[in-house]
Amino acid sequence: MSLSVMLTLLLHGMWTSFLIFALTLLFSLPLGLLVALGRMSNNLALRNIMRVYISILRGTPLMLQIFFVYFSPYYIFGISISNTYRFYAVIIAFVLNYAAYFAEIYRSGIESMPVGQYEAAHVLGYSKSQTFIKIILPQVIKRIIPPVTNEVITLIKDTSLAFAISVSEMFTVAKAIAAAQKTMTAFVAAGVFYYIFNFIVAWLMELVEKKLNYYR
Repeated sequence: MSLSVMLTLLLHGMWTSFLIFALTLLFSLPLGLLVALGRMSNNLALRNIMRVYISILRGTPLMLQIFFVYFSPYYIFGISISNTYRFYAVIIAFVLNYAAYFAEIYRSGIESMPVGQYEAAHVLGYSKSQTFIKIILPQVIKRIIPPVTNEVITLIKDTSLAFAISVSEMFTVAKAIAAAQKTMTAFVAAGVFYYIFNFIVAWLMELVEKKLNYYR
């Protein structure tokens, strides 16, 4: 297999990895905020449900969660599993897992805000929702960028776990090429692709952090 063919195959796998990455962020970031708000709710039942959810999703391996989401329709409900469901199972598992981590990051950011800001907003006539959206949330986003960046970088590497249910992301493709060609070149090339992906994301997140330096 020529190097150009190998790189073409890896790029196809990289596209799948990127889709897993992008869709996970698209859904887990807002879901994490909702979970965080539920975790801080005055409703005891909701607060405990969110606490248990976060505990389970952070306390069990992501690969196990992927297996559970993928196989549970068949073993629990007797529903046949199609090949197309593999990708959806990965997205569902990743979103649920990362939402739990993002929820705790959001919660730590929100709870770090001084109480005086809420009191000042109340004096100025802001409602609770206006206070949160216009005053608190922009500052929280600024504060949580570093830990969110760490999770995002971890997510890029975690996309390789999709190989567990035979989703053809980049690591799966690299492993297949290495086994067929008996060479480490595919793994080295995949490592370079992962590094470039991580470097670009870290650079973009740094730009976002600098852009939000207004909220100090």
